[in-house]
Amino acid sequence: QVQLVESGGGLVQAGGSLRISCAASGRTFSIYGTGWFRQAPGKEREFVTYIGSSGINSYYADSVKERFTISKDNANNTVYLQMNNLKPEDTAVYYCGVRVNGVRYSSAAAYDHWGQGTQVTVSS
Repeated sequence: QVQLVESGGGLVQAGGSLRISCAASGRTFSIYGTGWFRQAPGKEREFVTYIGSSGINSYYADSVKERFTISKDNANNTVYLQMNNLKPEDTAVYYCGVRVNGVRYSSAAAYDHWGQGTQVTVSS
């Protein structure tokens, strides 16, 4: 059974940086691609970024391009999300998920084994 645990969230001022992590049990990330999604209160879960199993290919939502960077350490079974120049609209609970089917990577329907999420709050 795949288990994901997100960590590293917190409160940061606008313009600041934060790095959040997603740790997996076993060799999950060397087998599956991984996505980060976020969900703000009263809103649907939205795609943030995706990285393939090899770590070569990555994709970003337009709203975070040039500010966020996804990376992975397969040896330590961890995926990271480096977030720079944070904005108040980035405030949300951030979730990582493992892509388990051929549905487009930007759709939450492609993922399973979501973690519990980590709260990121950006103050203005």
